[in-house]
Amino acid sequence: MKKSYNLPCNIAETLNIIGDKWTLLIVRDLLTGVSKFSDLKSSLSGIAPNILSDRLRILEEEGLVKTELYSKHPPRLEYELTKKGQDLKHVLNAIAIWGNEYLDEKFYEVIDPQCGHEVKPTYYCPICEKVTPSVTYRTFD
Repeated sequence: MKKSYNLPCNIAETLNIIGDKWTLLIVRDLLTGVSKFSDLKSSLSGIAPNILSDRLRILEEEGLVKTELYSKHPPRLEYELTKKGQDLKHVLNAIAIWGNEYLDEKFYEVIDPQCGHEVKPTYYCPICEKVTPSVTYRTFD
């Protein structure tokens, strides 16, 4: 049975889906176009095949990944992120930006492809049509 935080919190509920070891790295690779099990296994050095299968199954059950059979004999699947899964790119980008800011060893920057400068996360209110410098949480009653 999958572990659960069992807390009334968006962050806890999201971590119930994507918080297992390897899950976000699988999403990262799927975002870059890796789609076959063997390629995912190769790119994620150290992941056991049963763990990779389990994480992909959970991502599919949660509607983040869809599969397509590309070989019947033996059966082989390709994995692709759904829109819901693709939207995790914002989470991954925020983690990458945080890591570049605070980790001793830097691996890459998240940049604007047009100007080449590093970007920073911002919050935008679509109703007011403006960028806001800060946010707060409001509970649903």
